[in-house]
Amino acid sequence: MSGHSKWSTIKHKKAAQDQRRGKLFSKLIRAIEVAAREGGGNVEANPTLASAVQKAKDYSVPNDNIDRAIKRGSGDMGGVRYEEVVYEGYGPGGVAILVATLTDNRNRTGADVRSTLTKRGGSLGDPGSVSFLFERKGVIRVSREEADEDRLLELASEAGAEDLVEDGDEWEMRTTATSFAEIRAAVEAAGVPVSSAEVTMLPQTTVPVQGSEAKQVLGLIEALDDLDDVQAVYANFDIPEEMLAEVG
Repeated sequence: MSGHSKWSTIKHKKAAQDQRRGKLFSKLIRAIEVAAREGGGNVEANPTLASAVQKAKDYSVPNDNIDRAIKRGSGDMGGVRYEEVVYEGYGPGGVAILVATLTDNRNRTGADVRSTLTKRGGSLGDPGSVSFLFERKGVIRVSREEADEDRLLELASEAGAEDLVEDGDEWEMRTTATSFAEIRAAVEAAGVPVSSAEVTMLPQTTVPVQGSEAKQVLGLIEALDDLDDVQAVYANFDIPEEMLAEVG
């Protein structure tokens, strides 16, 4: 699993430094609009909205943009209506892939996802074909320089985290999706800086890929992630850390 976790860290760092930050901002804003529309514009009463807002703040989206997105989603301002659609498929080497999208046009988005998969050695699957291989979890990462294992184990136990995993130069604290925000707040309240935090889909089993096939998989993931309607791409590959380090 370490190779897959490493890729998540690399993606976060690359996104934070992305020259195309405007595209990233628009995706984060879209997620806020949908969360506000589905569960209301009160951040304290809508955990999904709270998570979307926090993620936007993590990537330095201006507060004015966030406020406007909440108003659009709540119906206080006009705007495009988006819906959530998740596509399932396979990449090179039999890697399972979930593509989470927010779209105002299912036909366009479905065609874009299918085309990208096909062009890069993958294929679109039927609903339910790979989703059972993933579980929704919260993941909070802390640099090993910021806290030792005993301190984090104590925090994890007190806050109710499920697991604490060593991953290279970071600690990875895993939580349920529902307890994620509360546990992150507890970690930060204890004065421990969080390097990244997200609710994600963790693979329950992984598929090892190497060499040219690994490069194909990473190219496919990047291409899918670059589509305008795509919010997140999850996959169960396990690629050697040295190869991921080259990419990062």
